[in-house]
Amino acid sequence: MLSLLRAWRERGWSEIDGAAYAQAWQRFGGSVATHPQVVERLAGLAGIPVRYLGWFAGGELLAAIPCWGSHLALAKEVLKKRRRRGVFDLGNAEVILPIAEHACVPVRQRLRYVSEINAGRIAGLQPQPEGLALARSPDEYSQKFRYNQRRELRLLEAAGGRLRPMLDYSPVQQARIYADLFQRRWGFAPRGKAHLGEVFALLREFMTGSLLLRDEQPIAIQILYRVEAPKWISLEYINGGVDPQTRDFSPGSVLSFVNTQAAWAEARALGKPLRYSFGRADREYKDRWCHRVAVYRI
Repeated sequence: MLSLLRAWRERGWSEIDGAAYAQAWQRFGGSVATHPQVVERLAGLAGIPVRYLGWFAGGELLAAIPCWGSHLALAKEVLKKRRRRGVFDLGNAEVILPIAEHACVPVRQRLRYVSEINAGRIAGLQPQPEGLALARSPDEYSQKFRYNQRRELRLLEAAGGRLRPMLDYSPVQQARIYADLFQRRWGFAPRGKAHLGEVFALLREFMTGSLLLRDEQPIAIQILYRVEAPKWISLEYINGGVDPQTRDFSPGSVLSFVNTQAAWAEARALGKPLRYSFGRADREYKDRWCHRVAVYRI
């Protein structure tokens, strides 16, 4: 029965290897959650093999997808079913599958948070009730908003605050700082705490952003992963933590300002649009930084 279900689900698709999938991603683009190395490394950490499928027309590969059975690889549902939910956390990441611009293919795996980029390229997509929060470009913020953010940064610097690149810290140090500040902010441990050091080591080449300190002690951190596709840059803000005792300085807002500004500057230097995702549009603070965009599901 299972083999019949898989045959139905995969009809029209052919199995390909990881190298072919990586070539499709590099050609057609994708997001953090579908990047070949992100998929391979996190799936390996979870111990769940990935099956890669390709859609061909006239002998040409037009689309590809990494699968965990009836779900997209790295799906939370599969991790939960396999009791591996605490291995890693990608939040509610935007999903962009590598599909040629002129193609429209049937995808029968279960997907959520599918990007508007894929909307015309995947048949059968349905609007998802929850939107996605994508960071506004700097010129979309009011002058007053930008002034206030720069003022908060100056006040914090005058009080002993400074920024350091995340990559100045080892994965073990990053894990310790993140777990501590997350616990302080929310009162419970971050998901996958036991594996944070491993995850940060595996995804180190994709990690970006800065960490905020005061008197040389970390007070705000954000876990950001960035990948570069041929026609855009995909950046995921997974989660963060702050020291509540420093809330008078708004360290979370300061760090969001610094990180988003730096990402936009880099994207513009490369001449590419930036898809800086804050995940699901489910918090009031995200509306300050982001605009809501439609996402889709199967």
